[in-house]
Amino acid sequence: MGSRQIEFVIADNPPNRLDKALSRDVPVEATLSRTRLARLIVAGAVTVDGVVVDDPKAKVAEDAMILVTVDEAEDSHIGPEDIALDVIYEDDDLIVVNKPVGMVVHPAPGTPSGTLVNALLHHCGENLSGVGGVKRPGIVHRIDKETSGLLVVAKSDVAHQGLAKQFEKHTVERYYRAICYGVPDANDPRLRGIKGTSFEPGNILKLTTQLARHKHDRQKQAVLFQGGRHAVTRARIVEPFGNPGVVALIECWLETGRTHQIRVHMAHAGHGLVGDPTYGGKRKLAAKSLAPAAHDALRAFPRQALHAAVLGFVHPVSGEEMRFEAPMPSDMDALMETLRLPAE
Repeated sequence: MGSRQIEFVIADNPPNRLDKALSRDVPVEATLSRTRLARLIVAGAVTVDGVVVDDPKAKVAEDAMILVTVDEAEDSHIGPEDIALDVIYEDDDLIVVNKPVGMVVHPAPGTPSGTLVNALLHHCGENLSGVGGVKRPGIVHRIDKETSGLLVVAKSDVAHQGLAKQFEKHTVERYYRAICYGVPDANDPRLRGIKGTSFEPGNILKLTTQLARHKHDRQKQAVLFQGGRHAVTRARIVEPFGNPGVVALIECWLETGRTHQIRVHMAHAGHGLVGDPTYGGKRKLAAKSLAPAAHDALRAFPRQALHAAVLGFVHPVSGEEMRFEAPMPSDMDALMETLRLPAE
């Protein structure tokens, strides 16, 4: 296996840890993240003034000469699979795909194959750079298996780092379309009495809580107000259904991006998503509120009615502002058509 060597000098007033100092001063074109540099230090691939230093917490002085040896990227242990992809955009650094319902993003013990990563390894082939030292796509965000919609994936280290920073700073534009039970309207006094809920101008529901794993079910997230991770979701009504309104198409957007965030937040507000087996459940609605076919369609809908419809970010290499939209999937479209039928 070949390797490359990167040589540079530590600038004035270095941070008090070697990994932080290297991350600050390593040439941008080396595309080495702090995490990758820390691993290289531990592996003995970093010398300071000619001496190997294998402790990421070691101190380093200004003007120290650094030499980093980086092996060529290895092939991923994950196998490529010829799975069709709906590619919205692609260049040398990144790819945007419209993920179908039922596809897992990354292999896991219960799903070792058939994932988006398997498909991308086949689709991108040799065009993948060594993200983290391995030829693999750089996953910077995920959506659930049963959620459809847009994902951006890095094909190079520089894109991976740039996109990850945007997600970390919450500057990525993400809009979702969902079908929920009830109509989350500012005129509903019940909503104003729920902790963590408020309304902004334009009848926009804002949910502000902490989220953490459920104490008794590790597959679920739970709303907290102490501990956990800060989470903010906004939602607005797009179209109510029923007479009176008992179901609604809503648009949600994320200020933060936590696991199951929209699903658990809307359930906390009493507006769980249609078809959500974990948080939404099924609701018994008044017989005359919807057409009989609409009642049947709601009961039969097999997944959470959630679609990642809009994705916007700054291209991490070119600096161009990019924005993509994915049309509503056919199953949600068909459900809405049925919900629009007149009640008897």
